[in-house]
Amino acid sequence: MLGIVPAAGRGSRIQPLGFSKELLPVGSRIDGQIERPCAVSEYLVRRMVQAGVDKICFIIGSGKSDILEYYAAGYGDAAALFVVQPNPVGLCDAIFRAAPLVAPDEVVLVGLPDTIWFPEDGFRHLPDDQLSFLLFPVDQPEFFDAVVTDVHERVIEIQVKRQDAATNWVWGAFKMPGHILHQLAALWRERERSDEYIGTLVNAYIAAGGTAFGVRAGSDYVDVGTFNGYRTALRLLENDASSAQRRPTMIMPGAQSHVPVVPGEGA
Repeated sequence: MLGIVPAAGRGSRIQPLGFSKELLPVGSRIDGQIERPCAVSEYLVRRMVQAGVDKICFIIGSGKSDILEYYAAGYGDAAALFVVQPNPVGLCDAIFRAAPLVAPDEVVLVGLPDTIWFPEDGFRHLPDDQLSFLLFPVDQPEFFDAVVTDVHERVIEIQVKRQDAATNWVWGAFKMPGHILHQLAALWRERERSDEYIGTLVNAYIAAGGTAFGVRAGSDYVDVGTFNGYRTALRLLENDASSAQRRPTMIMPGAQSHVPVVPGEGA
């Protein structure tokens, strides 16, 4: 099982930082008996490891070697792989750069490394043999990709950042078998790589006869890519009654000395 972590974005909404936004400390984790800062991307990585991935592929930009250094030793029992996206030209381009590493029968998990969501076992609510999205309720769906489904959880349409979104359920992560990843990559190439967002590509996939499902199993979802989101994530982790059990406790060999410090507000 392979997890894909697209981490090549510039993080312009939360700059200036002296490091990649995916390493922004949010909350903490327990390393043995010591409490340490937790990089925001660890929340996604830990959820992938809990779901059973044995390989995590980080898609990084050419100037984001700090992510490579941070995760070089892997995470828990999962090995780390790194693929470079020369230019941050969209989520589809990032995800499909991992396609050569994916076997047709391998289960693939995809998530965004600047988000924090619950429940931690969200990936386990998604089937292994279908393209399926983990959905979360949000107050402002126009800032996300809203997923319209029928009564059987089949995706009718993904509405990408639309002001008139027909639902407040948005996707936060997804899962699929490797052969569907390859089908999506082929369709993306047929469409001359014009799709920046996975939502528009999935709409085309459905129009061509493909099937996707949206599973409303998510409870909390925070985009930490903005200062408001960063503060919201801190409150979520602090106020949740079971946050002590939700903190990442996996030891990441060789990475503890590279946790950065946030300058200025929120340090």
